[in-house]
Amino acid sequence: MIKRIETHCNDDTCPACVIAGDFIFLSHHAGGHSSTDVTHQTRAALTALTKTLQSANAGLNDLVQITLYLKNKNDFSIAREVFLEFFTDGLYPARMTVFTDFINESCLCMVDGVAYRCKENQ
Repeated sequence: MIKRIETHCNDDTCPACVIAGDFIFLSHHAGGHSSTDVTHQTRAALTALTKTLQSANAGLNDLVQITLYLKNKNDFSIAREVFLEFFTDGLYPARMTVFTDFINESCLCMVDGVAYRCKENQ
């Protein structure tokens, strides 16, 4: 069974996530664009991702893979420090970091990922 969670970005062609069996495929998450601080935006993106996971009865510890998209290479170490706030006890997902431009010019950071939530644990 495939289930789609309502969009979080006002784009009906982009659900916040798609649940397929035990897997949760998360669309891009961002936020905090009123600030030009990458720490603030990274926190906002990870908070938004957390909320979507919660709507799918999962959490950050269920993430198996995350992609961190940054506008500026020099922001990597700053964004990495924010990850330490959200992922505790060394339970980090596999991470890929990509440097790119965004459609929203004020966006400095975005994340997406894949989570695994065993139905037996629900």
